[in-house]
Amino acid sequence: MKKKIIYMFLMFNSTFVFAVSEEQMIAESKQAIKLFAIQLKAQLQQGMKQGGPGNAIKVCNTAAVDIQNQVSEKLGWKISRTSLKLRNSNNLPDEWEKKVLNDFEQRLTSGETIEKLEFSETFNESTPAVFRYMKVIPTQGLCLNCHGDKLTPEVHEKLQKLYPQDQAIGYKVGDIRGAFTITRDIN
Repeated sequence: MKKKIIYMFLMFNSTFVFAVSEEQMIAESKQAIKLFAIQLKAQLQQGMKQGGPGNAIKVCNTAAVDIQNQVSEKLGWKISRTSLKLRNSNNLPDEWEKKVLNDFEQRLTSGETIEKLEFSETFNESTPAVFRYMKVIPTQGLCLNCHGDKLTPEVHEKLQKLYPQDQAIGYKVGDIRGAFTITRDIN
């Protein structure tokens, strides 16, 4: 009897069904980002151990894209990183991402904690419908080796070589360095 009542409620209340689906997509997106971030952090830490921050930059230059592609392929979604201050021009934010990143900055300035800065939206006007999700990448102490304002000559030289148009420096702990972004077709 309970199953029939729940089924009838879901059948007549499609907004509830959508809300549950969106919650599930947000939870799955968080898991995907966690998988990506853990793998990338492990590669960067290994690069740091093997040759310091200069080597970590080289690892990030190659490994980040590989990890991003592997996770995207595994899930069937597009997962990537973007920022308002780019290091890699391949991570250029689209208009939606730029708007969300600017909103994140305003929310942080208004006192919202950086850990809570996330946003999702579903676009039903396209076929298939598209779910998009973004979560902030906070600047942590270790990040300052390559993203701070006091870079070693070795790091500065490596950045100039690999990213001549680099804008992703001058950060302080607690700044928004960028965001993980997910685009997912909804069937």
